[in-house]
Amino acid sequence: MRGLRFDDGAPVTAASGIAPLGDGWLVAQDDATHAAWQRPDGVSRVRLLPPVDGHDLFSEAAGTKALKPDLEVACPVEADGAPAVLLLGSGSTARRTRGVLVTLDGDRPGVRAAELGPLYAAVAARLGVPAGQLNLEGASRAGDVLRWYQRGNLAAGVANAGVEVPLEALVAVLLGRAAPDSVPLGPVHRLELGEVAGVGLAVTDAVALPDGRELLSAAAEDTPNAVDDGPVVATALVLADGGRVLGTAPVPEVDGRVVKVEGLALRGTDGDTVHLVAVVDADDPDLPSPQVDLLVGLG
Repeated sequence: MRGLRFDDGAPVTAASGIAPLGDGWLVAQDDATHAAWQRPDGVSRVRLLPPVDGHDLFSEAAGTKALKPDLEVACPVEADGAPAVLLLGSGSTARRTRGVLVTLDGDRPGVRAAELGPLYAAVAARLGVPAGQLNLEGASRAGDVLRWYQRGNLAAGVANAGVEVPLEALVAVLLGRAAPDSVPLGPVHRLELGEVAGVGLAVTDAVALPDGRELLSAAAEDTPNAVDDGPVVATALVLADGGRVLGTAPVPEVDGRVVKVEGLALRGTDGDTVHLVAVVDADDPDLPSPQVDLLVGLG
């Protein structure tokens, strides 16, 4: 476990997703307009979106939290046959319905962004999520399909659920070749994850395994809605197959603190052992987001 900092010493904050890009990892920050590109020789900024009302960083303390694009998903995709990363907002407010596609031209990242409001509205309707409770926090890639997950909220009666989205159609929208309302939606999977100390576990990210199953990160965060933060009483990893939960294991605490995993990526597998790299939201704008190596035994 190690803290992520940019080359100039500034912390990488509110890490919310991670995906491979080139010779490193692209880490999304849900409180910023730029991502962190972690490579063997350092960590640099990649601008994803223009400033919002002059701001590139957002926080509750500064009174700018409502302005943030809230990019929560980072998923590996292809764009015109080349590896790329797709980033998606949570959809929890009208400002948070944008998607970003990051490509590479040699060592130079290229960025395309699109407003996806009609797609988010269709996903909310498909999942049956009430107005104001949409919170799409995680996604995994299974072949040519994106499994896009709603972070449930037991207190608000909102279930954990995922909807399948064809990647080719979604990437076409980011490339400017199709409209957001043209993306078809596939099957829905609902997940019963249980609760800890009366607080429901809710999906924060997911990663597909080579055999088609998924590992999902989940947090029991005591919050009444999709926008406000609350105390996190526990976190877990969940093994799932479609809408079927096969097993759950707590994420160990570190130095007596709950590790709120918000982004997962697959490093590799060795038999029944899965090697993951994860990023953690420290919920503190002054602290660097931790990056964690996880070994998960599935036997």
